[in-house]
Amino acid sequence: MRKLLVIGIGAGNPDHMTVQAIDGLNRADVLFIPDKGAKKNDLADLRRQICDRFVTNPKSRRVEFDVPVRAEPTSSYRVTVDDWHEAIAEIYESLIRDELAEDGCGAFLIWGDPSLYDSALRILERVRLRANVAFELEVIPGITAIQALAASHATALNRIGDSILVTTGRRLTEEGLPANAGSVVVMLDGKCAFNTLADKDVFIQWGAYLGTPDEIVISGRLGDVGAEIEKVREEARQRKGWIMDTYLLRKPEEPGGSRE
Repeated sequence: MRKLLVIGIGAGNPDHMTVQAIDGLNRADVLFIPDKGAKKNDLADLRRQICDRFVTNPKSRRVEFDVPVRAEPTSSYRVTVDDWHEAIAEIYESLIRDELAEDGCGAFLIWGDPSLYDSALRILERVRLRANVAFELEVIPGITAIQALAASHATALNRIGDSILVTTGRRLTEEGLPANAGSVVVMLDGKCAFNTLADKDVFIQWGAYLGTPDEIVISGRLGDVGAEIEKVREEARQRKGWIMDTYLLRKPEEPGGSRE
């Protein structure tokens, strides 16, 4: 039976690759490299660099494929994403069927970790449920943007006795900061949702292109640095054509770290 490895490759730094991930790359006959278009060519290039650096298996080959662009959200965000995932599932099914031998091993290289705000596992489950091609699945974890953010700011994510909430920019805009979370990590925020918060004394630790030579980090009281982050973020996005960023929010009673 075909085997698929879903490998977390870290937040953008090839040094984030674990020994397990490197071993997985070298077990694969085929390495699937997604291409999200010219504006995000850096993302495909990083995967190529990782393969160039770590793959020593002379029998492995790379197969690059185009990722369809997600449509702008309609009245139903879930429907929009569902349609997008269905289109990608068709591509995955074709890749598995046409590029892997019956007993072959293929690998998908996933930014960060496959379990956190990435849909590869859900999409592969769609392919499995279609029952047109059979495969076994193995997941290899990777360093997340959240870990890279905490490391770059030299901070602990948790405060003693407090919970951590991981959410999205859309949810932050809709719901604000929850009362029962001492620390809130925000991902997938394309509109600087932190600026919608009424409490400008919240402490923010923001980072973009984490772990890469282009890394940018800013921290401080939201009322003092919120506008600066928005300006720096837009300039970086215009310069590179894309941006990946995340940030940690804390209420003012304990800015910047834990007591541990």
